[in-house]
Amino acid sequence: MKKEFVKGIAVGVTASLAVAAGGYAGYRIQDKGVLSEADHVQKIKALEALIQRDYLGEIDEDQLAEGLYAGLVSGLGDVYSRYYTAEEYKQENSATMGAYVGIGVTMQKNKEGGVEIVECYEGGPADHAGVKAGDIISDIDGTDITDMDVSDVADMIREGNKKQAVLTIHRQNVENPMKITVEITDVTLPSVFEEMLPDQIGYIRISEFTDVTPDQFSEAFSSLEEQGMKKLVVDLRGNPGGLLSSVCSILNEILPEGLIVYTEDKYGERQEQKSEGKTPLEIPLAVLVNENSASASEIFAGAVQDHGIGTIVGTTTYGKGVVQELLPLRDGSAIKLTISNYYTPKGNSINETGIKPDVEVKLDPDLLNQEEISHEEDNQLQEALKVLAKEK
Repeated sequence: MKKEFVKGIAVGVTASLAVAAGGYAGYRIQDKGVLSEADHVQKIKALEALIQRDYLGEIDEDQLAEGLYAGLVSGLGDVYSRYYTAEEYKQENSATMGAYVGIGVTMQKNKEGGVEIVECYEGGPADHAGVKAGDIISDIDGTDITDMDVSDVADMIREGNKKQAVLTIHRQNVENPMKITVEITDVTLPSVFEEMLPDQIGYIRISEFTDVTPDQFSEAFSSLEEQGMKKLVVDLRGNPGGLLSSVCSILNEILPEGLIVYTEDKYGERQEQKSEGKTPLEIPLAVLVNENSASASEIFAGAVQDHGIGTIVGTTTYGKGVVQELLPLRDGSAIKLTISNYYTPKGNSINETGIKPDVEVKLDPDLLNQEEISHEEDNQLQEALKVLAKEK
């Protein structure tokens, strides 16, 4: 198991990406609320006047405006609701869709200048070109990027309809910098990883539920079936969630006919997601979860548990039982709002309580600080294998 930082429990379950047409998010601007009260408007103007009069540094009015929008949403006191600038929304969309135009790497700012490759996706353009994690990029197509932000570097690679980019790479223990030409293509981010364990036990790890995860899951499942899979482990540890449609598509492939999950909004309106039951799983299943398995992961675990098609192994999940909707605005920005609660097929709300595993086992404390954990060391996985060994 590769230990990962949780990319943000706030990823959660996103219901949909609404399309704005004309007005902001398609809604009529209301004539009531905080900003309709003169006292609040006057106070904002007074604060701006004080900033203009006394603030020592340079004032960016666009940044002040973005701060106002973000502050309004922050005032809800809901950790899952937030405002996105146009650039942030673009990045959020790429993460949610699980695909983007680029070279297939994750980058971070390097303290000594340039950007460092944190991860190079297996099978991606950069991987094929020979780029490695830990490499430092100092120049792209002859342009020095040592002082540029990571987002600007990413834009520089993506924009302009270029087919390739020439990177100047500095690699540890290699004396001279290297010039590596990398193709710029549509990159699909991997979110599903599979392998065959001994005794014909298939193992599928899902890192998050993006738009492309169902297809990746189907490919992984089919590959394991072709190899003679007789039992299955699905690993959702550290999975922060993702798209409601994504997890439901996967569950539709393994559940019997019936309810997957249902949601209720502030008006009491209920929406149900159901499985057609055309391809119910017919082999023993164990699902691994932990305290960082959240939202869509909990929908998966809750449905498996309520339908009795598998055994949940690990520790109690995070407990995020609310759904967010991402609503774009006409200027390219967006707002994410919590819009409903979700419930397992048996009507259980797991918000702030989580899914309790059928077999509870904590990860060995000695493993907590290890970057890489082998399957043999992984006591939670080993417990799941013991559970499956008892299944016929």
